Amino acid sequence: MGLTVNSTGKGAADRELIIRKPSRDAKVVALAGNPNVGKSTVFNGLTGLNQHTGNWPGKTVANAQGLCSTNRHSYVLVDIPGTYSLMAHSAEEEVARNFICFGGADEVVVVCDATCLERNLNLVLQTIEICDRVIVCVNLLDEAKRKHIRVDLDELESRLGVPVVGAVARDRRSLDSLLAAMDDVADGKGGNRTPVVISYPEEVEQAVALLMPAAADMIKRSGRKGPSAKWLALKLLEGDESLLKELEEAFGTDITKNDAAAAALEEAYTLLKEKGMDRNVLKDKIVSAIVRQAEDIGKASVQCGERRYQGMDKKLDTILTSRRTGYPVMIALLAFVLWLTITGANYPSQLLSGWLFWIQDRLMELCVHMQVPGWITGMFIQGVYRVLAWVVSVMLPPMAIFFPLFTLLEDAGYLPRVAYNLDKPFKRCCACGKQALSMCMGFGCNAAGIVGCRIIDSPRERLIAMLTNNFVPCNGRFPPPYKGKQKCSSALTMKKQPN
Repeated sequence: MGLTVNSTGKGAADRELIIRKPSRDAKVVALAGNPNVGKSTVFNGLTGLNQHTGNWPGKTVANAQGLCSTNRHSYVLVDIPGTYSLMAHSAEEEVARNFICFGGADEVVVVCDATCLERNLNLVLQTIEICDRVIVCVNLLDEAKRKHIRVDLDELESRLGVPVVGAVARDRRSLDSLLAAMDDVADGKGGNRTPVVISYPEEVEQAVALLMPAAADMIKRSGRKGPSAKWLALKLLEGDESLLKELEEAFGTDITKNDAAAAALEEAYTLLKEKGMDRNVLKDKIVSAIVRQAEDIGKASVQCGERRYQGMDKKLDTILTSRRTGYPVMIALLAFVLWLTITGANYPSQLLSGWLFWIQDRLMELCVHMQVPGWITGMFIQGVYRVLAWVVSVMLPPMAIFFPLFTLLEDAGYLPRVAYNLDKPFKRCCACGKQALSMCMGFGCNAAGIVGCRIIDSPRERLIAMLTNNFVPCNGRFPPPYKGKQKCSSALTMKKQPN
């Protein structure tokens, strides 16, 4: 259950980068996507395997591999870690980016959630910028229909310039169109489509144009599949140190030490400086351009049949996330849950303890009747059984009440709003707003709270959450306030015990 260096991040994933092809002609397909879009369900449906699913960053801790085949080709599917971006702000993003860039994938399938397509298009655009052999699989169309959201797949395909297919991954038959698209891309039958090109500010485009010849020359001399020259030039401008290390390992040379590349990079920085743009502003401009284009494509491709759904959602947000009402509602609701848990657990705890200790008394009477030695009854009945009875009667009822209530809040969509409300205060403590959720789980059980810290993206913030979660008083630290005196006839039965 715990988080180890081998269970999350790229420490576990790097050793799985060896692709095992069943034949030389097999195609390698990378399966990418945001967390919780059904990527592993698509993987299971295509390969027939049972890849574990979850909803925390880095759940796919290794690049799980599986085989599938059609009448035309056989494929090796690689389920890479779920990520929201390829900007490499976390270990999972680095693993996903590195495999798409240097893993030798012949195709990349990006799985998207039809209910929040605009957010997913951010990853789609970044992937298309790296590799033009991309297929977009819009999953969860049944959920989108239930929420009155309609995705125009044809419009989306024309704007992205890559094949787009719809699917409901739980239905294996709906994935046939994805397999057909994979075959068409493998055979080069993409038609006359031209992949979308992200439009950056003019000064960024000019700086990239200066670096593209050096980047293209580096890719050509390496003699291997690599990212596009434009994307590589952008990353050189950003000065991504983790990518520069990966480039040196993949291509066997440090591009920054190349005379032509160094001169072009210096010229590009001079141009940006004249335009009043430093590296931090450059990154913001690049991200803004991608997000803006994803928003435009999303608005053109997605229609909501009923405004009631969006309107109700916005009304709730104005109440639950505003500065005036957000915090009072949050405190009142969490206090109610804790009160209901503590007060409501008293009655089942009292019943459980009475029943379990009644069994203890009967066991003691049986041992007295059978003349069992006192050290055996003391070890197993008054030791093992009594401790187990106390733990079950004290801890089980609060957990049985608290965690279902916590699950209801999660299903209602309130917990993400709590994380949003507390993100800024937690940031002042160099932590993350998601830590509030793991701390709330700590009231039910510290072990569950620490395991829940895997929802936090940053390894540093995840470690902070794990260390500080121990200071949250879980229900096991509160003695049950029973009414009346607890019956305990063990002392009486011990008097009957023969010496």
